[in-house]
Amino acid sequence: MRGHVYDRTGRPDWTERQIAYYRARAAEYDSAYDTRMDKPRLVTALDELPISGHVLELACGTGQWTQHLAGRARTLTALDAAPEMLRIARARMRGTATRFIEADVFDWEPDRQYDTIFFAFWLSHVPPVEMEAFWALLRWALAPGGCAVFIDDSPAKAELEELVAEAHVPTVRRRLADKSQHLTVKVLHDVPSLTSQLNDLGWEAHIEPIDAYHLAGTARPREDA
Repeated sequence: MRGHVYDRTGRPDWTERQIAYYRARAAEYDSAYDTRMDKPRLVTALDELPISGHVLELACGTGQWTQHLAGRARTLTALDAAPEMLRIARARMRGTATRFIEADVFDWEPDRQYDTIFFAFWLSHVPPVEMEAFWALLRWALAPGGCAVFIDDSPAKAELEELVAEAHVPTVRRRLADKSQHLTVKVLHDVPSLTSQLNDLGWEAHIEPIDAYHLAGTARPREDA
């Protein structure tokens, strides 16, 4: 179990809390207004990233990013652990051939390989203890010559978060409109350290800031790794 604190379901406790948070947040996810998120700028950044072929999106949520991938993909598969999120995503993508999978990425095994694996605002929800296993999964799921592509928050977003100091993994507290409180993993990577970490894991990564609060990156497995 690699040293995790597990709950009675067999999952790490942070995984269960994270899934519960996004299940509870689904109904207000699209209407939540983040004063630091310039969506048009992020969409422009997405347009400049290499996304093509058979595409897998991890943690697709309500399909906010899925809709921008559909026109660039030969086939599109979207995965999320929260059925409430997937219900909204399916409605958003109605009329397309998008394949949806309900699964926790930390338990999931792909049934095929993909040319592009995309994830937006997901890498920061992968705790340090899972980084090596997560990138090993990506290597397994990528077809030869494939590429992992991502957009995420930069360390500047820390000013908007409430850190939970006593947690086993980097964790923040989030509050929903109904006043409920939830915990989720949040690891804010800076460009140099994330580039170095991925290099150590056997990836050739190119990561750049989009603006003060966001970054975008691509990573390809190194042949010598």
